[in-house]
Amino acid sequence: MHESSMKGKRHAVRGSLFHCLCDPGPGGDSRASEYFEDGLLLIENGRIVEYGPALPALARLPENTPVTDYSGKLLLPGFIDAHIHYPQTDIIASYGAQLLEWLNKYTFPTEARFGDPEHAEEVAEFFLEELLRNGTTTAMVMPTIHPVSVDAIFSAAQKRNMRLISGKVLMDRNAPDNLCDTPREAYEQSRLLIEKWHKRDRLLYAITPRFAPTSTEAQLREAGKLAAEYPDTYVHSHVAENHEEIAWVEALFPWSRSYLDVYHKFGLLRERSLFAHGIHLDKTDRKLLEKSGATLAFCPTSNTFLGSGLFDLEDTRQHNVRVGLATDVGGGTSFNMLQTLSDAYKIQQLAGRNLAPTQGIYLATLGSAQALYLEDKLGNFLPGKEADFIVLDDQATPLISRRTSTTTSIEEKLFVFMKLGDDRAVYATHIMGEEAHLR
Repeated sequence: MHESSMKGKRHAVRGSLFHCLCDPGPGGDSRASEYFEDGLLLIENGRIVEYGPALPALARLPENTPVTDYSGKLLLPGFIDAHIHYPQTDIIASYGAQLLEWLNKYTFPTEARFGDPEHAEEVAEFFLEELLRNGTTTAMVMPTIHPVSVDAIFSAAQKRNMRLISGKVLMDRNAPDNLCDTPREAYEQSRLLIEKWHKRDRLLYAITPRFAPTSTEAQLREAGKLAAEYPDTYVHSHVAENHEEIAWVEALFPWSRSYLDVYHKFGLLRERSLFAHGIHLDKTDRKLLEKSGATLAFCPTSNTFLGSGLFDLEDTRQHNVRVGLATDVGGGTSFNMLQTLSDAYKIQQLAGRNLAPTQGIYLATLGSAQALYLEDKLGNFLPGKEADFIVLDDQATPLISRRTSTTTSIEEKLFVFMKLGDDRAVYATHIMGEEAHLR
């Protein structure tokens, strides 16, 4: 067993254990992960204190230590969704548009409703239950411009003791009037929300310009001011998703070298800055991301659904840029990270590259934790980490059961879950060691 200090009331969880210690790479380096067919997690006060083979650990446990037995099922660290829009829950699977048309046809009319606190609360509650049902325990969540939309998602997450990152969206142009603020409002409202929510329980705040085209230079300057005044907050936005969008940025910011350069000029590239998509970046952009410590969210289902392009995972990795996996609902087509990994694998195939099953699980767990600078708290079962984990069931459907009955390795079983798994495969979800969802 791998041990740390052990004090206070404890409980144990038994089952097969798999986690990553670092990036296995496209070849699936076996040294980057650990698997225990019969394993045990020992949890104290919501944190992992031991993990490893079950039998020797059980023999050492004090009498009457509670043990939750998931024998025959697979325990993984909780999935971490690096970029998702909770107000877009009700427009997932909306037909026939690329990015800019999507925003005007579906997104903006839907987001206009989130000035109503009752509506925001109802959607936030449903959204988080959907995350937990799909095995997602942490997420970087984009709300709307309305402060009440931020209060709603943070309050719902706080009630569930979830680790969640969010923050008021900033938009002062190129959007409907009822979805625009001003540079000053953006600054003042964000500042008040930071003071209210940042680092409250497991909650973290993100300064959130939606994307460069919907913010004036004055507003981006205010966002940069916030980022400087609150250096331990996050920055959350989009970059280089769609060719038409990129051309628009070039017209709006003719002085910039690139789309990413706009954010750089306003002080929005730093550690804990995360940008969704990053499909159409050049090597200078990737070097800038590496130097600044800013990260990218790989959004496979939305990149293909909206026809935006294919993310170059391996080139980004070769530039030492941190990458997290993201569903990007509602442009993304599933809340489920296994389904998202299925599309990620296909994108790599189209690029003539590989995505090993262990690398896929890494992206959804430790990789996303690293992209969010949370690897000291989440992403694997190392002692001291917060005990957010999920239980996958290889008997979840007749097809999964039949297919996994012929697997001969954990890598093969993980790949079956990646290709055939969905919310039905998630048997249980635990937050800080406590059951938050049971199928």
